[in-house]
Amino acid sequence: MERQQILDLYEWSSGVCFRHPERGPVATVCVKTIRPRGVGQHEVRACEDCLIAMEDIRREAARRAGSEYEPGRVGEGDV
Repeated sequence: MERQQILDLYEWSSGVCFRHPERGPVATVCVKTIRPRGVGQHEVRACEDCLIAMEDIRREAARRAGSEYEPGRVGEGDV
């Protein structure tokens, strides 16, 4: 699957990437919602490059586990 096809599987909005906060608001996707004690909730957001890197990690983990890789599921907690 091509890069743009993978990116199109996600819902994008403006936000700050957890790995690149110095870039400021860019197109991001929520990969996780965390709920720190006493602070409410916070979305962990990733930019396009970081999302593709996470998809690559998932693809490799699936290959090693002998599982089928299914793109578009970053943040769901499975391979």
